[in-house]
Amino acid sequence: MYPTNRPVSPDQGPEAPMVVNCVAYRDNGTRLKDIDLDAISDVLKEPDTFVWLGLHEPDESLLLKLQEEFDLHDLAIEDAQQAHQRTKVETYGNSLFIVVQTAQLISGHIAFGETHIFLGKRYLITIRHGASLSYTPARRTCEMSPELLANGPSYALYGVLDFIVDNLLPIVRDIRQELQELEQDIFSDTFNRDTVRRLYDMQRDLMTLRLAVAPMQDVISQLARLHPDLIPKELRAYFRDVYDHVFRVNESIGAMREMLNAAINVNLSLVTLGQNEVMKKLAGWAAMLAAPTLITSWYGMNFTHMPELDKPWAYPTIIGVVACVVCGIYFLLKRAKWL
Repeated sequence: MYPTNRPVSPDQGPEAPMVVNCVAYRDNGTRLKDIDLDAISDVLKEPDTFVWLGLHEPDESLLLKLQEEFDLHDLAIEDAQQAHQRTKVETYGNSLFIVVQTAQLISGHIAFGETHIFLGKRYLITIRHGASLSYTPARRTCEMSPELLANGPSYALYGVLDFIVDNLLPIVRDIRQELQELEQDIFSDTFNRDTVRRLYDMQRDLMTLRLAVAPMQDVISQLARLHPDLIPKELRAYFRDVYDHVFRVNESIGAMREMLNAAINVNLSLVTLGQNEVMKKLAGWAAMLAAPTLITSWYGMNFTHMPELDKPWAYPTIIGVVACVVCGIYFLLKRAKWL
């Protein structure tokens, strides 16, 4: 459907590991080492460290293990087990549970997923469900700025959210390009059922994308204004920047939805006008056929005194009259642009 076809992340296959990354960092933003799950509690005992853990569709036993290691709330773990949560921010003690929707282009179509995020003072946990690119590039970007990563897991949270939002921009751009390409089909002289189907598919994808993006504005707005114990004021500007990107994506989606509605209405109007033109032509030809039909039908009646019985010029005269009437109707309809 859409021109861009981005590859699926390699950790999204059927054999993808549930634990994608588990890394310990110093409080100065430098990477300490990769650790396994059993070592998390030992790392957290050290005062100057934090952990960034990335998961992909974990099972119940793994989530219970995380609950034990990070002391996560029961309700948050229960929500994380189910992959159909609304976009939201929940506060559980000294931690946040965040749900955001994600989108990805797979084989030319938009696939949707979601990411569950646990944010604490000394940890960040991302859990991906469904269609979503790996957050390894976001981790790499954050590690390139250790002075900002020194702010702790909150900067890692910014990196993940910024990566999610930036991944929406090319999707919106591809839909806009597809819509521009459809304009030629919309204004073509012939009706194409595939054009209407493509317009409907685009409208459906945009509606689903709007439902995923619009609530994200409120989530990021909360993170930019609230929770000072988890998000320092030095990072407020970064979250406001992500909010601006989300706002721009949401506005673009709204504009394209209006354009799609207009395109569908224009297409239907053009189809109706085309049908009217066909009906006008049919009515014009029917009028030309009606005149000779009316005249000649009189001669099917059983009258005694009829012109052709005793006048040799009657038939040529009638033929000439019929031809003149038909030609007169033809020129009148041609002038009225019915033919």
